[in-house]
Amino acid sequence: MKIGFVVFNGITFLDLIGFYDVIYRLNLFEQTKGTTWDFCGLSEEITDELGLTIKVNKIRPELSAYDLIFVPGGMGTRKLRFDENFIGWLRQAADVRYIVSVCTGSLLIGAAGFLTGKKATTHPSAYELLEPYCQEVMNARIVKDGNLITAGGVSTSIDLALYLVELFVNKEAVETVKKQIDYPYEIQGIVEV
Repeated sequence: MKIGFVVFNGITFLDLIGFYDVIYRLNLFEQTKGTTWDFCGLSEEITDELGLTIKVNKIRPELSAYDLIFVPGGMGTRKLRFDENFIGWLRQAADVRYIVSVCTGSLLIGAAGFLTGKKATTHPSAYELLEPYCQEVMNARIVKDGNLITAGGVSTSIDLALYLVELFVNKEAVETVKKQIDYPYEIQGIVEV
């Protein structure tokens, strides 16, 4: 599996890192060994909403080359959803097997048209912002509607990645990862359409 982590200025890094710290562990399991990833963006560096900067290792890659794209949230999504350069690039992922977002990353995949006629979720404070992009905003932590998987606020990024570990491997793999990261919580609020 090849994963594209979509990054941008104004990102909330916990959205990204919570997910990444779990999902990279797919390589521990026979079913998902060989999983690779890239940090994809439109510039060589991106800066979060608090001023932390990271390097981007793939600048403007063809997103259709990935099996899964992951779009985190952050305050930067509010303006970025109207940036045709960014949204046009994101639309390249239309045929990607899994399109996944956490927090207000759903605003970006919504602006790209991926949520049309779908049920989705986002950070609870952004439900109204998500409404124009989807059929129904669900008050849930994780919503899977076909190949689109959206998740709620920041801390949900860990639950989302664990959900995908179960989807791609099995429940036992989830328990293994939870022990590794000392995560005693159970995933709650999953809606599968």
